[in-house]
This record gives sequence, C-alpha cells and structure tokens, in this order.
Amino acid sequence: MTIKRNGSAVWSGGIKDGKGAVSTGSGALKDAQYGFNTRFEDGPGTNPEELIGAAHAGCFTMALSGQLGKAGMTAQELRTTATVSMEKEGDGFTITAVHLDLVARIPGASQEAFDQAAKTAKENCPVSKLLNADITLSARLEN
Repeated sequence: MTIKRNGSAVWSGGIKDGKGAVSTGSGALKDAQYGFNTRFEDGPGTNPEELIGAAHAGCFTMALSGQLGKAGMTAQELRTTATVSMEKEGDGFTITAVHLDLVARIPGASQEAFDQAAKTAKENCPVSKLLNADITLSARLEN
C-alpha cells in the first residue's frame, strides 16, 4: 500500500528579495508566506525547517502513541517540540540535527517501558527514517 500526500511552493524573485508561499494538499496550510527573512532572520511567516520540525514532532508523537498502545499504556498527554538545526556547509546549508523534546503524562507508566517506547518511536517514525541528520531525544515522564 502506498500513501501519497503533497505540498506545493510558489516563488517569485531573487533569493534575498523574492517571496514565496507554501501550501499543503489538504488545505491545512494555504499560501503560508516564506522568504529569505523568514528562513535566515526573524521575519513573519514560515520556513522549510520549521515545517520539517512540525512534521517530525507530529510523526514521532503519533508513533509513540502507537508504541505505548503495544505496551498496554495510553497517554493522557504527549507534548513534543522538534528543534531543527541548519548549518552553513560549503556553498549551501545542511540540516544537521533534530532534537525532539518530549514531555509525557501517562498514568501508571514505568520509566523503563516509557523510555523503550520513546526510543523505538524515535528510530522508526517515517520522518526520522527520512532525515539524514543526528536525531536526539529528551523524554520526561511526568506522573
């Protein structure tokens, strides 16, 4: 079974003075502004790295929910932030790392079972498998 999803981008102008917009096929994100200032400065809008972070956080958190279910646990809340690091390399930039920061509330969960589920989810969520970056995880269980 193959599942296909899509996103799109439109760009006009040069790299520094140009403007673009990104959208998702589902319409959840429509014509979100991006440009040099949103990617390399603090301008209003989004950027590819932020979108990758959101995708990775969502994928990992959902995968963790599945791993918890396999271990007989159900989360009250899983809250993940993915911080994407990009560094200049040669003539361009490379995404070098993603750090997943997870805070979880799982009634009755043991630390050992939680740690194993989080590790397995990090290693096996589809976005983790896609990225050629150092992926680290901080996972805190609050019960």
